[in-house]
Amino acid sequence: MSGYRQDWEALLTELHTRSEAATAMGGEARIERQHARGRLTARERIAALVDEGSFREYGLLAAGHHPQGQPAIAADGLVGGVARLDGRPVVLLVEDFTVQGGSIGHPNAAKRARLVRLARENRHPLLLLLEGAGERASNQGERYPHAPGDLQLLADIQGAIPVVALVLGMSAGHGALAAMFADIVIMQQDSALFSAGPPLVKAAMGIDTTAEELGSAKMHTRDSGVAHLCCATETECFARARHFLQMVCAPHSEAAAAGEVATSGDSDALLDIIPPDVSRPYDMRKVLDELADSGSLLELQPDFGRTLITALAHIGGQRCLIVANQPAVEAGAITRHAAEKASHFIDMAHRFSLPLVMLVDNPGVMPGPAAERSGVLRAAGNMFSAQRRFRGRKIVVTLRKAFGFGSSVMGMNPWDRQTVSLALPGVSLGGVPALGAAAATGASAVDAAALLERQTGAWAGADTMAFDRVIDPRQLRAELIQALLD
Repeated sequence: MSGYRQDWEALLTELHTRSEAATAMGGEARIERQHARGRLTARERIAALVDEGSFREYGLLAAGHHPQGQPAIAADGLVGGVARLDGRPVVLLVEDFTVQGGSIGHPNAAKRARLVRLARENRHPLLLLLEGAGERASNQGERYPHAPGDLQLLADIQGAIPVVALVLGMSAGHGALAAMFADIVIMQQDSALFSAGPPLVKAAMGIDTTAEELGSAKMHTRDSGVAHLCCATETECFARARHFLQMVCAPHSEAAAAGEVATSGDSDALLDIIPPDVSRPYDMRKVLDELADSGSLLELQPDFGRTLITALAHIGGQRCLIVANQPAVEAGAITRHAAEKASHFIDMAHRFSLPLVMLVDNPGVMPGPAAERSGVLRAAGNMFSAQRRFRGRKIVVTLRKAFGFGSSVMGMNPWDRQTVSLALPGVSLGGVPALGAAAATGASAVDAAALLERQTGAWAGADTMAFDRVIDPRQLRAELIQALLD
């Protein structure tokens, strides 16, 4: 029997030729320009991020056979497929800036929709690596048969699977919009993210501006709150993405499920970190360093809403989201930005079944004309709703002060589905701070002192079962470990 090898030869040669052209991206000159800007190519990014040899590409030959015979466009500026990241299956969607600026043609759009569907159908985390110019201008002259688009699908999968967006260059238009559906947006420090770039802003509004002014990583992580982390290098971006997925995804090995960190509890250092006097500031990050397993803490949006800290961590080997007031910044008051940050991550914890640890030490919702103009009331209401919607394991610890609605948004209301409600002995509680309430009502000095005395100490709260347990600060880590395990 002679077989059919000769009959296959021409087809296999053509497959090889087309595949080589597609993997060549934008060609040597454009690849060199990408490297000169200090950036990796799309394919180099995949190799640096995922487990070695695990990437399988989908849609390599898209835009390689135009019906009107137009030249092929390498993978249509988008490299995508499935891979493993730390052993976990993931779906990748990576814009290729070397091919027509990473712009989106019709095959590119179809590939995006296919990859998002693939992530949803297989319940794999989705990673968006963004550096592109948005919709391609030539699209207006062609029909587009694919619906729904990837933005509709990204909206549909929110909460079903983790979505991570890494902004690694200039990301405009459609790609930037896609990032808004991610659970976390990580930006390389020299990148930018905007709905429309400087030329479009100039044409539409007559304003001269720059990419940095429109959407730098510093602006988005400090002022707008659009992005959650800023990293110095692409390598650091990849490390943060891996860390995030390790925290929000269920453990994928027996070793991880069992927990590899010793569950020893007592932390004597907390006596030197937390002052009992509620008027004295301290850095909550030092508390978190004592409570979290070594190397596990990942703070989210550290430069936005700075009166409150949100962080992923392991405590005794158990994953959790920590929401903690920051007494070192404006006494830890609840501001609009702080409430918005907390709402996003509490909702994320709810969707991905992460336990929630609330560390309470705040004087209430931020008062004053500027705070009211900012919309702090609505933001605080949304934060309260987020923690009320939360249906996982919720552990609330009142460290020192908790006043007014500030205690409610931090989940301190009695019998609010807490797994356990803990308090340190010296807490100060009340509908409003005692001294402020005395001044507002014209109370005498004697009455003000009596009011302050009634608000100091965990004894009244323990007496009414507002607290399940009043504990020594040195026992706090051990108490959290036990509550997470129960």
